[in-house]
Amino acid sequence: MPKLTKRVVDAAEVREKDYVIWDDELPGFGLRVYPSGKRSYLVQYRAAGRSRRYSIGLHGIWTPDTARKEAKVQLGKIAQGRIRPKPGRRTATR
Repeated sequence: MPKLTKRVVDAAEVREKDYVIWDDELPGFGLRVYPSGKRSYLVQYRAAGRSRRYSIGLHGIWTPDTARKEAKVQLGKIAQGRIRPKPGRRTATR
């Protein structure tokens, strides 16, 4: 997978189903491309044994460089335990 640059993001093809292009330099940082052509930056991480995804924002509002910086910040918070997974339906108190 390539480093996410403006050229890579703009050249990402639209497919029938959404897919993620992962960044080579920052593990867990990627770009989701939707069938509508919309592009969104995200961070994927593991918490409490489950894989979670955190949406950073849409391409156009965010550039690849600013999204990468935000991904580093969010991954740092996750590593420090400052971001906790939201309780799901099964773990929520009734």
